[in-house]
Amino acid sequence: MSNSNNRFSRRKFLQTSAFTAAAAASGTLAAPSILRAQGGAVKVGLLQPVSGALSYSGQQGRLGASIAVDEINAAGGLKGMGGAKIEPVLGDAQSTPDGGNAEVEKMNSAGVSAIVGGYASAICLATTQTAARYDLPYIVDVGVTDAIVTRGLKNTFRFGPGFGVLAKTALANLVAINDKAGKPAKTVMIVHEDSAFGSGLAKLLNAQLPAQGFEVLETIPHPTPTRDFNNVVLKIQAAKPDIVIPANYYNEYVLLARTMQQQKVRPKAAIYSVLGGAASSYKFVKEFPEAAQYIMDCNHWFDPRNPKALALKKKVEAQGQFFTYEVYMNYSAVLLLADAIDRAKSADRAKIARYGLNVADVEDVIETALGAAQIGDQRRHGEARQRQRMAHRQYAGYRQRYPGDLAGGLRVGKASLSAATRLMTRPGTAAPKLSGAAVAAPALAVPCT
Repeated sequence: MSNSNNRFSRRKFLQTSAFTAAAAASGTLAAPSILRAQGGAVKVGLLQPVSGALSYSGQQGRLGASIAVDEINAAGGLKGMGGAKIEPVLGDAQSTPDGGNAEVEKMNSAGVSAIVGGYASAICLATTQTAARYDLPYIVDVGVTDAIVTRGLKNTFRFGPGFGVLAKTALANLVAINDKAGKPAKTVMIVHEDSAFGSGLAKLLNAQLPAQGFEVLETIPHPTPTRDFNNVVLKIQAAKPDIVIPANYYNEYVLLARTMQQQKVRPKAAIYSVLGGAASSYKFVKEFPEAAQYIMDCNHWFDPRNPKALALKKKVEAQGQFFTYEVYMNYSAVLLLADAIDRAKSADRAKIARYGLNVADVEDVIETALGAAQIGDQRRHGEARQRQRMAHRQYAGYRQRYPGDLAGGLRVGKASLSAATRLMTRPGTAAPKLSGAAVAAPALAVPCT
């Protein structure tokens, strides 16, 4: 098959995935080749924090990855490997970097050809470094800390954008919403978890918010887990910020939002999340609708116009689970790895990284919530060897991120921008009615990808 045909096939493959993203690569150390597992299977490590403080997100990530493995095997296995099946090797990072490192060591000894997952930035920073010692390809599912892919590790790829891109886009959207509302918001408080994800994002926001005309009144870190946000909410009440920006994982986000709701503490303009761990979660909105009311979020999301994404959503919900971003990020990352193995026609680690993932020009990466825009033209033949090219498109509007909502207004962005503006100017009014959301109380999200 010609190179052009291969490229077309890859585009077609990627367009079936559930979420907007692109693989990113950097440097690594050499290690022995890994043979195919006994019986013709290819071993793939699925590493998630399925116990500990991040267990819900880890279990959701494992669910998405496992569904992808099952679908690939049921469809005839890895075509480039003569139909070999994927044999998942499950690992529990226990919500800590050390726990993640221990699992990478086990997976390496088990002879996996690659690893998918990690979830938290702190875990991914550690596990990708450990995997690099064995020339073990590693596809990060979520971890947004930019350092994950800027350290020169040739084995490391990330399926989604980092928080540098996300923060920039989130603030551009916030400025546009605030301007449209007549600039009611001038002051901000940031509440963030204190590991690599939250601390790094808070640092970016503190650097960028003043340039956009916002005064940061206070930045409040907290550990994960945190069991009590009463003192944090009292600080918010005393400072009376126009905007509160939370950046934390699921449990802490829910607890913070519920504590604010119970104490009747609301910022003057809005709660505007950047990668809020619960804000765009169906689980949060369904279980705690009053706490979720009026929250806006800039976060990962799937393409509600993509039939395959909707089919995956239906399958997940049929199992009694919520269709959260951890599910489709891991599902898509496994599909990407399977495609890389097919392209490499080998379970050899170096060949997967070089001929499968590294040579992939991820063009038309995956459609966004509008089903049309490109996230990137990202050829990453190792960031030390080639400058990353990302053509990130800014959108003329802010989209409701629940499937089916405000469908007519999504293309031009007017309907959801208007809804966000109403929330900013009249936070006590009723939220806009959503026609297609399977949730009790809507939260608005703006595009970050």
